[in-house]
Amino acid sequence: MPSLRTALLQSSGRPGAVAENLKTLDEAAARAAGAGARLLVAPELFLTGYAIGDAVPVLAEPADGPGAEAIAEIAVRHGLAVLYGYPERDGERIFNASQLIGADGVRLANYRKTHLFGCFEQEWFIPGEQTVVQADLDGIRIGVLICYDVEFPENVRAHALAGTDLLLVPTAQMHPFQFVAESVVPVRAFESQMYVAYVNRTGPEGEFEFVGLSCLAGPDGVVRTRAGRGEELVIGEVDPEFLAASRAANPYLADRRPGLYGSLA
Repeated sequence: MPSLRTALLQSSGRPGAVAENLKTLDEAAARAAGAGARLLVAPELFLTGYAIGDAVPVLAEPADGPGAEAIAEIAVRHGLAVLYGYPERDGERIFNASQLIGADGVRLANYRKTHLFGCFEQEWFIPGEQTVVQADLDGIRIGVLICYDVEFPENVRAHALAGTDLLLVPTAQMHPFQFVAESVVPVRAFESQMYVAYVNRTGPEGEFEFVGLSCLAGPDGVVRTRAGRGEELVIGEVDPEFLAASRAANPYLADRRPGLYGSLA
């Protein structure tokens, strides 16, 4: 099975300006496709911006809304799948969500962030209730979490047990928590034997300072590609043959003793 070349778009776009962010995503998709990528991953709430305050309910849209339609057109035009973050409206409820759209423009998966971080997110969003959301892309099982979610090992282990090969984590990681990008994410990939694509915003936005450092970590805990602190598009390979060999050699999942872990719940 061939590798899945994956592009990570590290950008904050222009907060509050959906049209500008779609343009940025379109340009990144063109560059990614030109480099042979089959998947492009954008950060948390990329469609609208993160620190948009009162604009959250104004810019929130349903999973099949105009933003999704525009990104489906981008995916088809450039022939690659796209995962993007956006505020999802479902009736009166608003979720911090991420959606995966295939290269054919079909919506493949929609995930709602289950662990909301800080007062800002807890003010504007409702937490999701489904930990494992997956889709298949080019023979690889894709899973989705968002930012703070990956800092809970239970979430990532749930994906491992459900067969996730590549975990996509659009994020808004801010100062002074850069150690998550530098250390926690590669460890998560190793301990649960999967690839993890952690894709961050960058620079100042409202009261936040996003640290960049997006990365694709492999099941051996080694980072395949890493962005710096600025706007950047980086590309790495998700190799299913290497993943299978790593899982065969690493006994973490096989050596689990679930009967001992009841107290964790």
